[in-house]
Amino acid sequence: GCQARGGSGEVAQSDAEPAVTVPRVGAEESSLLRCAARGPPQVAVSPADTLPSSGSCCVDEVAAEHVGAEAVVHYGPACLSPCRKLPVLHVFGRQPLDTERCAGAFRELYPDPQSHVVVLSDVVYAHALGELEQLLGPEYPHVVFSRLASDGAPDCLQGPGLVRQFGRLFAVAARRGLQDYAVFYVGAEGLALTNFMLSWNRCPFSSFDPATGCGRHESLDANRALLRRLYLVERARDARVVGILVGTLGVAGYLSVLEHLRDTLRRAGKRSYTLAMGKLSPAKLANFLEVDVFVLVACPQNSLLDSRDFYRPVVTPYELELACNPAREWSSLYVTDFRDLLPGTVPAPCQGVAPEPPGAIAAPPCPLLGEARAGVAGGPAIPSSHTLSGRSSHPDSLASFLESRSWRGLEQQLGQTPVTKAVPGRRGIAIAYEDEASG
Repeated sequence: GCQARGGSGEVAQSDAEPAVTVPRVGAEESSLLRCAARGPPQVAVSPADTLPSSGSCCVDEVAAEHVGAEAVVHYGPACLSPCRKLPVLHVFGRQPLDTERCAGAFRELYPDPQSHVVVLSDVVYAHALGELEQLLGPEYPHVVFSRLASDGAPDCLQGPGLVRQFGRLFAVAARRGLQDYAVFYVGAEGLALTNFMLSWNRCPFSSFDPATGCGRHESLDANRALLRRLYLVERARDARVVGILVGTLGVAGYLSVLEHLRDTLRRAGKRSYTLAMGKLSPAKLANFLEVDVFVLVACPQNSLLDSRDFYRPVVTPYELELACNPAREWSSLYVTDFRDLLPGTVPAPCQGVAPEPPGAIAAPPCPLLGEARAGVAGGPAIPSSHTLSGRSSHPDSLASFLESRSWRGLEQQLGQTPVTKAVPGRRGIAIAYEDEASG
């Protein structure tokens, strides 16, 4: 899984949780260390999250590069997003799983032995899926068990039904699609399960929580969640100024996606600003009043940000594409991995052919907002760059605008303030001082 390189042979350890106990280096880790360096490795421990908005599930490749590391050992939960440069060894930890009880819950949820089910798990329970497969495999011939797939590892599975997404790898029947399968998830509620359910919204989901030992059919209203995301698409379509939030610096392809989003917004006649501000908060984003909508470039687990508490909506790159790219159409598969939007990938459509510079994208009035958009008959037209227009005699530069938004607090002004003697002040309370006549 890694390539040998010469040099100092430094390996960085990235901890997803600050309080995680670092175990001893095992056989796989030693193999990675030997692969990263010719001599004895030097290990540097660094906390995860150079950009906290990316979440602790992402490998902190930037911090590893700061110490000159040639490989990264990531401890704790992970979204399994591929890194740009460095080889990574994930150490998830192994949480206990009662496989007998889990198998019993599976039989109660799927009494039909001919059920077509895909079994997924949280990364901390992936070690027990092999034992679970031995218990259920003879009874359920159509049950598919996934395995974790590291980017760059050789694939043993081949065929038209191969599914490789969100760090999982499994193969469904060639004559069937993934929408014909149910999904059984081993793990607690969290971002990973929500991401699976929204992305594969045509599949019925059930889960088994090892902490409680109970299985259940998941009741997340995918249709309601999708309606909420469609509302955000309409808000993005009506936006004139878009802020691109950089939520990761280590996931492969993030630079290409940033350039792709800028080009898409330029074609749609919208202005864009790229912002990198670390951990996102409503107070931070409220400072940018001119931005109508934000788009967050992050890993799949952290891109679905609930923006109800934010002053402006926060959408995903896929939702921005639906709003601004006429070649992108809504489908039953919801895209949360921004790498699927890049040209050359299977889900990525070609950009609509438009004259340079393009005008506004024609779209029907928003049924949710009840407003007319630019490009529609009766709506304001966006002028071409070749159109002559008069300029105001008053300067309206960005610098003067930002100057009007600035605020200066108290200044010391040493040597400039005259020295005065202290004198008695007013006495009493604000409603009636002693020197004021009572009315």
